[in-house]
Amino acid sequence: MLDRLSIRARLTIAFSAALCLVLVLAGLFVYLRVSSGLTETLDDGVEARVHDVEVVLARAGDRPPRLQGGLFEGEEGFAQILTPDGEVVASTLAQGTGAALDATDVERAAAGPLLVERDVPGLDAGARVLAEPATTSEESFVIVAGASTGDRDEALAGIAGAFAIGAPLALLIAAGLGYVLASRSLAPVESMRRRAAEITLERSGERLPLPRADDEIRRLAETLNRMLDRIEASLERQRVFVADASHELRTPLAVLRAELELAERSERSRDELEAALRSAAEEVDRLSRLADDLLVVARSDSGRLPLKRERVDVGALLSRVSERFDRRAAEGGREIAIDVPPGLDAELDVLRIEQAVGNLVDNALRHGDGDVRVSARRDDGLVVVEVADGGAGFPQGFAEHAFERFTRADDGRTGGGAGLGLAIVQAIAAAHGGRATIADSNEPATTVRISVPAA
Repeated sequence: MLDRLSIRARLTIAFSAALCLVLVLAGLFVYLRVSSGLTETLDDGVEARVHDVEVVLARAGDRPPRLQGGLFEGEEGFAQILTPDGEVVASTLAQGTGAALDATDVERAAAGPLLVERDVPGLDAGARVLAEPATTSEESFVIVAGASTGDRDEALAGIAGAFAIGAPLALLIAAGLGYVLASRSLAPVESMRRRAAEITLERSGERLPLPRADDEIRRLAETLNRMLDRIEASLERQRVFVADASHELRTPLAVLRAELELAERSERSRDELEAALRSAAEEVDRLSRLADDLLVVARSDSGRLPLKRERVDVGALLSRVSERFDRRAAEGGREIAIDVPPGLDAELDVLRIEQAVGNLVDNALRHGDGDVRVSARRDDGLVVVEVADGGAGFPQGFAEHAFERFTRADDGRTGGGAGLGLAIVQAIAAAHGGRATIADSNEPATTVRISVPAA
């Protein structure tokens, strides 16, 4: 039921319920405290009256005691002297009213002090009655004294009435103030809601308004604005990714279509047809590699790049990568050298690391110059793999963007490619909990480094 109400309504109800509980507890405390104080005052009065009767009884001697005079006048109290059998010896009550206690209470009072609250004939209200045993040289008596509880009951009724009238009024006023306060406190939230309803993907840079107060709502707005920043940046990356991917796919598709159209011409020779088919097959292979690369990049963006770790010999892994490129390097008059200390192993995804190192070797053969050196070492719990060549190196300032997708350094390192090689290397290193960097070097050469945890 409550979960269907608005937040301000729930806050108002909660505030009112808490205030109601406070008022009830405060009223109960005041009522009990005043009642206890007034009752103690009554008890002190009847105890003093009993003491006065004891003095009168002691002074009477052999004469019958008389309860007369200023000490025993007034309508708010009374005093009696009873025999242990309940017979009235002396009394300030009207004649004929009898004993203020019944036979059972008189018997109990004869054995020890008795304090009770009961109705007494001759009084308009109840009374606090104290009875104590008393003895003279010849007889035993029971002294009874009482005080009317009318004034106490009237005072307590006034307190209860005041709370009965004032508490609902205070609760009503507090509920109204609580509702207004809740509405003012939630006004920034409503402003944020209206702005959020207007934000669209077509207009960039729109953000939620920030309240002036440095409170939880402002921190919520700041958090949501940072979330919008991340969403906008992610959407922008996706748009750039789609645009670049479309551009990269368009070129091989156009070449493939042209080769197939040329292959359809009847006047082409067998050699020309075979050359066209080989070119088409190369473009298909290029499309396949590009699709695989795009899949790796897309999975890394979503944090779902799968890894299958296993303990591997790093030297053997790098040797397998080198063997794939040995023929290509030899055709260019170059060599691939492996430098790995014996016994170097790590927990890696073999296929992914081979893909990353293969991309670096491919870049070195495609864009670099001289021999290619592939090395690995252990450094403070990390396995560091480096691929270096003797080319001209990256252009100045390019290292900061080298691992961004579809980024090429054509000014300093000419050649084809989609610009995804280093981006994939970085994605694979990050999936392993490491990173890829370009090593600083004063020499005109390029060294790309992959650092991943050994375990």
